[in-house]
Amino acid sequence: MDPLHNTQSDMPESEAAAEARRLIDDWASKPVRHHPTSFRDDTEPPAFGTTPPVRQEDHRIVPAWAAGIAVASIGVGAGVTGIGCGAWLVLQGLSSVTLNGVLMVTLPFAGIAMVATAIGGAISKARAAVTKNVFEGPVTHHTEIHNNSTTRGAFFARTRNEIR
Repeated sequence: MDPLHNTQSDMPESEAAAEARRLIDDWASKPVRHHPTSFRDDTEPPAFGTTPPVRQEDHRIVPAWAAGIAVASIGVGAGVTGIGCGAWLVLQGLSSVTLNGVLMVTLPFAGIAMVATAIGGAISKARAAVTKNVFEGPVTHHTEIHNNSTTRGAFFARTRNEIR
């Protein structure tokens, strides 16, 4: 037997061709069956049936975090409403104020602040110590500048100068 004319299952080529022909003929002799892939029932459902209604209890449970958020939202809403009403009242009061009314209210406070500042300045001046520094002798100031500088980096460069 020639190894080039054998199939994978070590069946001679002539027997493999005969087996392939038999399988093809066997498959072609069977009728093709078409099966539906979907079904639609167009009959109308009855309006009512013979089964009596069954009570279905409502067992909804609200999580604690959701209840907390709801309570916090109500509290924040009420608080913001109170703050808004207070601001409205303050602004209504301010809108009816005249310049004379503002001066009548603020001038006493401005006077008290001016007197307090004057008293504080006087006390500060009285407590300030007089310091007089007296230096005797020659003064020498010596600075050496060495021109040793190094620069490192390409995009962000850093230069260090050495000064003594």
